[in-house]
Amino acid sequence: MLKYVNTGIVFQEIPDEVTLSINISRCPCRCPGCHSQYLWQDIGTPLTPMEMDSLISDYGTDITCICLMGGDAEPAYVNMLARHIHREHPTLKVAWYSGRSRIPSSVTRADFDYIKLGPYIEHLGCLKSRTTNQRLYKRAVGDDFLDITYRFWK
Repeated sequence: MLKYVNTGIVFQEIPDEVTLSINISRCPCRCPGCHSQYLWQDIGTPLTPMEMDSLISDYGTDITCICLMGGDAEPAYVNMLARHIHREHPTLKVAWYSGRSRIPSSVTRADFDYIKLGPYIEHLGCLKSRTTNQRLYKRAVGDDFLDITYRFWK
């Protein structure tokens, strides 16, 4: 069972979206230089579909996207939550920030509108750095995803 530690409304994680960011604990990636090492611990509140609905109802129409920050310990569960959000809240987009290099086989890409892939490698920088290894993809037609990482570069 995934657990979340905190949430926040963010404007920079997903371009052109007002995003409810949900920080998920028990991260197995443990990237050196990680700015959220507290998320390595098994802490927080279980992130059930009912809890997800409650979080979404707290914000109503103020948000346009849900971003699951982590969840790499249980990617199939992240996928189930994405499917639940699309089914129960069809106006919301769903994003997943993963520290993995590839989308796991247990994940259906079509259940997501955005997927960020890549572990944090300190000397390469985050999404704002042109040298980053991380990539943010946006779903286009069908199962095709477009790399929109350049949107973070100034």
